[in-house]
Amino acid sequence: MIKVLWPSNRAILTLLFVALGAVWGGFLGARHIAAVGSELDRLENVSLDWRHTLGGIREAPRGVVIAAIDDETIARAGSFPISRSMLARIVRSLAAGDPQVIAVDVLLLDPGPPDADRELVEALQSTKTVIGAIAVFDPKKAVPRGEQAADGTAALPRPTQILWPQWQFRSVARLGVTNVSTDYSGVPRYAPLLFDANGMIVPSMALATAGAALNTDPILGKDVVKLGARAVDTDLGYNLALRFYGPRGSIKTFSAIRAVNGELDTDDVRGQVVVLGSMATGTGDSFATPFDRVTPGVEVYATAISNLLAGDALTRNGFIRRVDAFVAVALPILIVLLLAMRRLSIGLALTALAFGSWMVLVHVAFMQGYWFSIVVPICAGVPVALTYGTTRLWMEQFVARRLASEKDALRRFQPLRLVELLTKNPQFLASPVLQNVAIVFVDLSGFTGVAESLGPAWTRELLVALHGLIETVTTNQQGLVVDYMGDGAMIVFGLPGPAPDDASRALRAVVQLRDSLSVWLARLPPIARDRLAPRVGGHFGPAILSRLGTASHQHIAATGDTVNVASRLLEIAKDRHAEIVISEDLYRAATDVPGARVERRDDIVAEVNIRGRAHPILVRIWECRA
Repeated sequence: MIKVLWPSNRAILTLLFVALGAVWGGFLGARHIAAVGSELDRLENVSLDWRHTLGGIREAPRGVVIAAIDDETIARAGSFPISRSMLARIVRSLAAGDPQVIAVDVLLLDPGPPDADRELVEALQSTKTVIGAIAVFDPKKAVPRGEQAADGTAALPRPTQILWPQWQFRSVARLGVTNVSTDYSGVPRYAPLLFDANGMIVPSMALATAGAALNTDPILGKDVVKLGARAVDTDLGYNLALRFYGPRGSIKTFSAIRAVNGELDTDDVRGQVVVLGSMATGTGDSFATPFDRVTPGVEVYATAISNLLAGDALTRNGFIRRVDAFVAVALPILIVLLLAMRRLSIGLALTALAFGSWMVLVHVAFMQGYWFSIVVPICAGVPVALTYGTTRLWMEQFVARRLASEKDALRRFQPLRLVELLTKNPQFLASPVLQNVAIVFVDLSGFTGVAESLGPAWTRELLVALHGLIETVTTNQQGLVVDYMGDGAMIVFGLPGPAPDDASRALRAVVQLRDSLSVWLARLPPIARDRLAPRVGGHFGPAILSRLGTASHQHIAATGDTVNVASRLLEIAKDRHAEIVISEDLYRAATDVPGARVERRDDIVAEVNIRGRAHPILVRIWECRA
């Protein structure tokens, strides 16, 4: 008889989610390849802004400058828009500097005075120039981004009308459409390089300018536009993904009136593409970019031209989109397999690593100029991860609740820092360790008599408040209360391991304990206030840190001469009617640390005998009472 091995419930669940993840990722990936717009685009654009910000400002390459029709130019011209005569003077002055090409981002739609128009025509003829046209779109007739012919021209933007410059200007200059493609928030993401005007393919101003600068006509390939020896990758519909250099002014800009006044240096214009457009206050169009809320449109066009000429635009093409789609399918499958591991915590960590690795790789690729999608793969993987992970967590809730209950019980009987140490390392101090530590003891003088007067209930309330105050001060100085002894406590500085400032923190804790206890005691009823006083002692030296107790009940302890001396210092404080007694060893160890701040007090340095110890020690006695 053949025994049939049926898959376990976990295996069936895993296979089901693998299939669901592949289908969901494939659906999102197919839409992404076809560039079908969705709400995911908004999230992707936000992530793109973050990548620009994280990548930082880049220096714009030499080759493109902006001649700004700014406030100074308009003041000189006397009106806005500036007259055709003034525009002609600016173009002639720029042409005298021997630029590669002048791109005039000034609409010349209407006829002007004949003499002024002739003057401008002559100026445009004096050098290679490109002038702009405006495309008008009807949203109801927009072409779906998913329509794409073999040559990509079916996805070109299709304006319902193009507003051309006057015929006399068209006859002497190249033409280009100045429109850019913005997202839902108005940020320009793409510069369309070509437009389909009723069957006539019209170049953008950026493409026309780049072609004029390189003395070549563009050649179209699949997802690529070739300008001579340069191949520029494009997205669907020959859209150039813009890569901004920084905030407004990142591309070298000068006032156009400086050209008229002859104030430009030779290198300001020579051999460069000059983009002439309006940047005056309250004039011209402007856009938000990842680096700046208000960027003039002329700088956006200049960025597109620079991206084309320098080849530093973002690369987003069909291959990039297919990689995004592949990851959108593979990531959910990988996540399900990781979360199916026997230890869910490791699966969750590896899942987070998978997400994080993809995001890091995407950012590294962005720094090299490649625009991979963050949102599509994550939106493919996150729902699957959450659903499958929630199912696994639901199966392990009982164990998690039990562990949480045990940890909560441990916190009630051990200091929080000690619980954290033991949780991270259950073998903490399983073997004794010899090291230098700072030991602080604190108690209240007169407590026995007060406890007799108050009775058990009020005494307990007093101790609760006292221990809370000691714990707060100790925690602030990163110490550890290893034992509460009625009205006192023993505090160790040097756990989980020694630190250079252990003594400094211990000394600050000594002072703060005395000061805090004094303030607290002043608020108590007279029966306690007038009979209680703080006593604090501290010493620094070698001690054994280990676990003491039986196998079933242990506690962390410090033992050795250093501990005994610190404890006996409270007796010195009692004999000398002092509130603080510290050893000279602690004081020197604290003040030897560079930058240590030790509050100076009225010191009494004395050599004292310690009960049970053969040799005396030097101590400092502070806060003596009459």
